[in-house]
Amino acid sequence: MDVTFLASVTDSAGPCATVCADVTHTTESAATELDLRVRALADRLTEQGAPEAVVEAVRGRLLEGNDGGEAGTYRGRAVVAGPDGTVLFDAPLADAPRTETAEWAPLPDLVAVLRALPGRIPHIVVVADRVGADITVATAPGLPSIEKTIEGETHLIRKVQVGGWAHHRYQHTAENVWISNVQQVIDEIDTLVEQSGARFVLLAGDVRARQIFTDRATPKIRAVLVETEEGGRAEGADRSGIDRRVEELVAENEAAEVATVLEQVEAASAHGLALTGTAPVVEALRKAQVETLVLAEEPADGQLYIGSGPLEIGASQEDMAALGVTDAAQVPAERALLRAAVGSNAGVVVVPRSALPDGTPVAAVLRYTDDSTPG
Repeated sequence: MDVTFLASVTDSAGPCATVCADVTHTTESAATELDLRVRALADRLTEQGAPEAVVEAVRGRLLEGNDGGEAGTYRGRAVVAGPDGTVLFDAPLADAPRTETAEWAPLPDLVAVLRALPGRIPHIVVVADRVGADITVATAPGLPSIEKTIEGETHLIRKVQVGGWAHHRYQHTAENVWISNVQQVIDEIDTLVEQSGARFVLLAGDVRARQIFTDRATPKIRAVLVETEEGGRAEGADRSGIDRRVEELVAENEAAEVATVLEQVEAASAHGLALTGTAPVVEALRKAQVETLVLAEEPADGQLYIGSGPLEIGASQEDMAALGVTDAAQVPAERALLRAAVGSNAGVVVVPRSALPDGTPVAAVLRYTDDSTPG
């Protein structure tokens, strides 16, 4: 998974507040319940020494659901705020967290946030008809979806039974309008697939529009195109079937991504391009050798040392002294590992710990090796 969207958080000087909260609005007393939950989370931050500006910033974001709008539809929400109260990250979670967290610490708990974010797979949803399409582009987890609408020509959009010599001309004209309208959608989707790196394009809507789309789609689109008969563009149309299909496709792609990475770890090990265990992975991260960092779903044990830069990471004070860092801080290992991965543009995949060799908490696929890389 591309985690560069976290760079604005990891680049910020700590300490930070990290909150994962249940913000569900499903009962008559939801507003009161949310107020009480947020008050308890805010008190926990205050007890840990978080400044009032930080507490108020977090409180304000979490209570937005009581004002209605999109925030009122969230089940869970993650907020990270910096030491001056600046909100560094704010995103809905896939579901209400089983355990709410509120922590004031030198590094934000981004691994916990990452595990709870929805839509880790970039994708595009197209709901088309013969006039145009509604398009949704989901990119990195935690970033808002991009919504676009394309409206084409509506004149002579319907085929009519006029009879006589003009009949075939009207029929042909209407078909040409449909094709022209759908072609506009195809051109836009072709660009969006390139820009977003979409792993799938889900096509829904009018039957004839879908037929034209699939017939004329570019090879780039065909490679990732999936169709569904669910949903339509009409006002009030039920799109729950589309949402379910998106969830299924995201889950399938996530499972495939995990399987691929685990295969890479096994295959790359034979060529020295994979490492397992905290110490060798830390050394590789320091040298920006890591292509993909593989973290276990269960938190890694122990602590690591970090400096001000993301690649200033070590297992001991001696490691940090060798890097010229005299004021190293000790933080949970997985947070330091994720920070270094973000800082070196490495991908990150979270897998069950049982899937990693010998139950190790961390592994890495490397970009390159050098003389010091463990054999």
